[in-house]
Amino acid sequence: MSTIEPSLAGKRCLVLDDEFLIALDIQQILEAAGAGSVTCFGTAEECLTALQAGEQFDMAILDYKLGDGGGNSLSVAAVLRGGRTPIVFVTGMRARDIRSNEFPGTPVIEKPYEAPLLLDAVQRALRAS
Repeated sequence: MSTIEPSLAGKRCLVLDDEFLIALDIQQILEAAGAGSVTCFGTAEECLTALQAGEQFDMAILDYKLGDGGGNSLSVAAVLRGGRTPIVFVTGMRARDIRSNEFPGTPVIEKPYEAPLLLDAVQRALRAS
């Protein structure tokens, strides 16, 4: 990816994924697209703590299902939406199985994905905000 997406240039991005290598992949995709900074979290609790401490982001990519315990990222999504932060969900499940009725219009990308598909979803989320 050699071109910088104008709407990502300089943006502060949040990535929440419990799988380190996937989070790293997303981080590299966003940085290559011009993101100013990318902060990765492995649990919803870590992410919520940072948000409650005042960290702010211009957009977020959230893994819908976190860990083997069946948890999800909806609590983080709710806080981000309250702050009008655009969100993209990524999931290893079928996108239509995600219960994100609380977040209509939020792009949902199924894993595995290619970088252009993820960046397209990011652009759609940013435009919709």
